[in-house]
Amino acid sequence: MDRLQRLVHATALMLLAGWLLYIGKNIFVPVFFGLFVVYVIVGLAQAMHGVPVLGSLLPLQARYALSVLAITLSLLVVVYLFLINKDRFLAVAPQYQESLLAAIQRLAVFLRVETEPTWTTLRQELFAQINIQRLLGSMLASVSSSIVSVIVVVLYATFLLAERRFLRQKIESMSSDAGRVARIRAVTADINKRIGSYLALKTFINVFLGATSWGIMAFAGLEFAAFWAVLIALLNYVPYIGSFLGVLFPGIMAVMQFQDPSVIAWVLLGLVLAQFLIGNFLDPYVMGSSLNLSPFAILVSLAMWSELWGIAGAFLAVPITAVMAIIFSEFSSTRPIAVLLSRNGSL
Repeated sequence: MDRLQRLVHATALMLLAGWLLYIGKNIFVPVFFGLFVVYVIVGLAQAMHGVPVLGSLLPLQARYALSVLAITLSLLVVVYLFLINKDRFLAVAPQYQESLLAAIQRLAVFLRVETEPTWTTLRQELFAQINIQRLLGSMLASVSSSIVSVIVVVLYATFLLAERRFLRQKIESMSSDAGRVARIRAVTADINKRIGSYLALKTFINVFLGATSWGIMAFAGLEFAAFWAVLIALLNYVPYIGSFLGVLFPGIMAVMQFQDPSVIAWVLLGLVLAQFLIGNFLDPYVMGSSLNLSPFAILVSLAMWSELWGIAGAFLAVPITAVMAIIFSEFSSTRPIAVLLSRNGSL
């Protein structure tokens, strides 16, 4: 009876926590992304310390400053690529519109569709299904919301980084029990080590994947290769789905740009091969050595956090699940859940 009562209480608590996370996503998402940015900054600073000669000469504050500068420059490069590619895409849009229509017509012939599609019939079908005014309003609202969210994330990251030096003192002040303080400190250190290692290695892998994909697309002459490479690198933070989208978007561009099926196939094959090799050799090493998470648990967490927080949840699913597994492993009542979340059952 006591076990059943505890199960009911735990289920009710989980449902309440899920409801709070859902209704409070506008608050929680920037906070978690702020933590994400802090981990990246700290990880870069620690990596700089390992640089021969220069790393030992740079003080900690200087390494933090260089890390912040590197992240800021990366964000500016991403924004710059978006802006210049937007203007370029608008300039060549009519040409790609005709190419896309030709591809749709070839597909219609292949599928033996009786009425050949035209832009007139496609527009009629589109307007019949989609409220364009509402769609544009949602897009503008999303862009404005994203800008505000970035500012809020930067503020959170700044204050979290400033308060990081007091973390040890705060942990020691939590309790007068030395054993409990030591346990909290050990759990915090484990979380910082695992999440920091994961983000550092994952960022390196994403940069490598983006550079490899850029080489493949640039060699084929694909338009906006640099933009697609940055998008592929960012999407690779999302397990499984990010790899699929990282091939799909450049693939659609290749269909619009090239008339030769062999060139389209070469681009798709190259991108799929890059995703396959990195996804099957480097990514499992990161997941296994840094996080010790089951692939099935990652997939379920991806679905759950995407449902709660949308795209932001997809990016944050793996780090949040790893933190939950570490915390669950410290309590006897939740340790079985941590074992199920782990890759091989060992904690």
